[in-house]
Amino acid sequence: MQHRPARLTDVALRAGVSPATASRVLNPSNRGVKDANRARVLAAAEELGYTTNIAAQAVARGRTTGVTLLLRVMPDDYANPIVAGVVDAVRNEGLPISLVVAGPQTKDIIDAVHIARGQRTQILMTTGGRRTDDKDLPALVDALQRYEAEGGRVVLISQEGLPFDTVTYANKQGAHDLAVSLVELGYRDFAILAGFANGMTQRDRTQGFLEGLGESGVSLSADRIVTGEFDRDAAYAATGDLLRRGIPIDAIFAVNDAMALGALTFLRDAGARGTGIGVAGFDDIKSLRDVTPALTTVHLPWDDVAAEALDLALSERVDGPRLRVVHGHVVIRESTPRRG
Repeated sequence: MQHRPARLTDVALRAGVSPATASRVLNPSNRGVKDANRARVLAAAEELGYTTNIAAQAVARGRTTGVTLLLRVMPDDYANPIVAGVVDAVRNEGLPISLVVAGPQTKDIIDAVHIARGQRTQILMTTGGRRTDDKDLPALVDALQRYEAEGGRVVLISQEGLPFDTVTYANKQGAHDLAVSLVELGYRDFAILAGFANGMTQRDRTQGFLEGLGESGVSLSADRIVTGEFDRDAAYAATGDLLRRGIPIDAIFAVNDAMALGALTFLRDAGARGTGIGVAGFDDIKSLRDVTPALTTVHLPWDDVAAEALDLALSERVDGPRLRVVHGHVVIRESTPRRG
């Protein structure tokens, strides 16, 4: 990997064409270029990570001060607390911020990273969970490394394990502590709405909860762990399925608050069948202030997450990636009253 942005002349050399021909392909006007030459230029640009004239102009100006925050889609039940925290932290530093919202696939994130490279902001933060079977992850790492090779700083708000400075949540520990707290309240018959089977955040929270139950002397059979989509509507449907199967349940743990709200809503709509079942979530999103009964959850300090990420981005470079772990704490509310 080269340690400067690819130039038009590099693309032309790789494609075996003149710089003028490469320019006509990569700029808005590409008239008079043979299809074969056009294909070679585009292939060379892709291989070299060339980001067209936007990057070239930005190189001439120098890297701009500020932060680009890159999101994998923007679900209002998860991303907004992170967005609000980062925006506040960046504003407090007196820095400009721009937002790039990508699609749900890793390939979408890679395209968005190249957009951010063209903007050439000083700092790129990305947020969102990863999948355990993501075949496009090496390409994403390569795109982010190109960003840093060109002089930018990358900070991930995500799981650890990639070669970049990272802020992560103590997902296992928070879920473990929640399980212990619920057992202390008298709950024994649990079900878990676990979200994506291959999601790393969902996996860690599920495993942490199971470990907490195990340490408290409570076991959970596999038919009580429901995987699926990671949202409110999926949780609503999954709660209905649990009740229709006749599984004895006195508490449901949903691996995020949006799913917990879906479970609460189904239990309310179910009338008498839904009474006596506690519900707990994870994240402590702000919309919980408007929910009745108030939801038991694991509170994550979103402002601390953002502050840690910005501190990493603005501090001096060191050899090797750094990791900051932000811990949450259990908040018991009316959705899980003491039993007995």
